[in-house]
Amino acid sequence: MIRPSRPVRVLASALAAGILLATAACTDQSGGLEAVPVSPAGEHSPASPSATPALTRAGAQAALITPADIEDNWQLAKDAATWRNSMLVGKVDVADFLTAKSDAADCQHLLDGLYSDSLLGRALGASGLRGFTSEDARMLYQVGDYGSANLDATLAWLKTLPDECAQFTATGKDGGKRTVQVVSAKVPKSGDAREALTVTVQGNANGQSATYTTDVAVLRIGASGAAVTNGGLSGVDHDSTALAVQTGAQRLKDVLSGKTPAPMPSQFD
Repeated sequence: MIRPSRPVRVLASALAAGILLATAACTDQSGGLEAVPVSPAGEHSPASPSATPALTRAGAQAALITPADIEDNWQLAKDAATWRNSMLVGKVDVADFLTAKSDAADCQHLLDGLYSDSLLGRALGASGLRGFTSEDARMLYQVGDYGSANLDATLAWLKTLPDECAQFTATGKDGGKRTVQVVSAKVPKSGDAREALTVTVQGNANGQSATYTTDVAVLRIGASGAAVTNGGLSGVDHDSTALAVQTGAQRLKDVLSGKTPAPMPSQFD
């Protein structure tokens, strides 16, 4: 596969730092980066029956993608659970939707879910997440036992958003207007079901015009699911999103079938 070059980095790193509101990361005693641990949630069967086994805590850890799975220059990040992007904070302008007030609520839910990394809802069982950085881009990968019915409902909802939220306006805390566009995105045919979007937010940050673009993709295998968000201020590498979906689905499938995926590479490899 021929991979296109990453989009030209046109915004200063200082602007990116001002927009991405993350708390300080922690390192282990050796100074190396570690994966965020999986949630201590229960390890056993989800609320609804499934043809595949429930994800265990060890399985959730093994199912998380590694830098080797997404290639390019992605580096493991320790502070992934604290990432927040202020460009995603805003109150949707209901007037944009005329009589379709429920559409405005869905668009608000999208922004809020992207900001809080909660589009999949609360896991019914074990879950985990891992983050990666590459220049000003950030990728967050989540996997967990969410229940097949809940995941199917999420996938059905995501599928409606390119029509319901094609373009709308949101007002930030500073009163500034932001234009948000939502379009369908293509990802490899992986897992039992999947949906993907590309979300673009245009507005001002730190007194300068800025555009934040992110892919969001969700897949389901049985009662387990995974989500990837990947983007930054200078565009999004769609190939990296596709790799995360494809390799992540395979890792999750292997775990649920009792196999052991390749482990996290050593930082010295």
